[in-house]
Amino acid sequence: MEEEIQTSEVPADTDMGCSEAMRAELLDECEEQFGLLQKLQNEIILADPDCSDGESNEAMNRLNAITTELEQWQEMEPKLLSTNPEVLMALGKDELQRLNSQLQMVLSCSQAKRDSLKDLLQREKKWLEEKKEVLSAVTERVAALREENEKLSEHSILQDMKRKITRVKDYHGNLMETLSDMLVEHFPLPNQQAVGSKKKRVAVPNSGENLISLSEILEQLTNKTLETPHEPYVTVDDSFWPPYIEMLLRNGIAVRHPEDCNKMRLENFH
Repeated sequence: MEEEIQTSEVPADTDMGCSEAMRAELLDECEEQFGLLQKLQNEIILADPDCSDGESNEAMNRLNAITTELEQWQEMEPKLLSTNPEVLMALGKDELQRLNSQLQMVLSCSQAKRDSLKDLLQREKKWLEEKKEVLSAVTERVAALREENEKLSEHSILQDMKRKITRVKDYHGNLMETLSDMLVEHFPLPNQQAVGSKKKRVAVPNSGENLISLSEILEQLTNKTLETPHEPYVTVDDSFWPPYIEMLLRNGIAVRHPEDCNKMRLENFH
């Protein structure tokens, strides 16, 4: 114990000399062990075989010998080459320095990998934010286009309906004008003579100046039906020429009031 304490208290300026001495001592022990191994190898080579049954038996014997030696080495406990504590401490220091160097390399690689992953994470976060902004802008644009499309659709439908109504009104006006011209031409009043359209008439003096045309009778009946469908009857007075009334009744265009023969209305054509 005292010797170990004295050994640990060696001054620092003698470390170099001790290290050289320990290295020399370790090399001597290694050479001694290496010489022992060579001696054993030579004995194995020079040893005569126990039996001379041929090359196969010799190979088998060598295999058995090697197997036995392997079992012995497996059962043996490893021994240190040197029992000198200074040698063991120096070897331990070298091993710890080597291990420390390796661990520092691993730490450096890990830190570099961590920094690389941090940079990658920042780039991914930035890319994600950009994609979110793009998605938000596209969503707003789609909503605006959809709303604009709906407005355009409603406007186009309204304009189309207006055009159709205008065409129907024009068609209705043309039909009414054609009907009026046809009635004036083919169903003239007894005091008038048609010489063209209903706007161009030559009046002939007669006692029936207050009579209205067939076109006007139909117009009154139609307006009465549309304006007051609950009371569609028109009162027949002296301005209605009796032949026109009789013609409308006979052809099923108009019907008389069931209780008042001086009233008539258009027939329901539905």
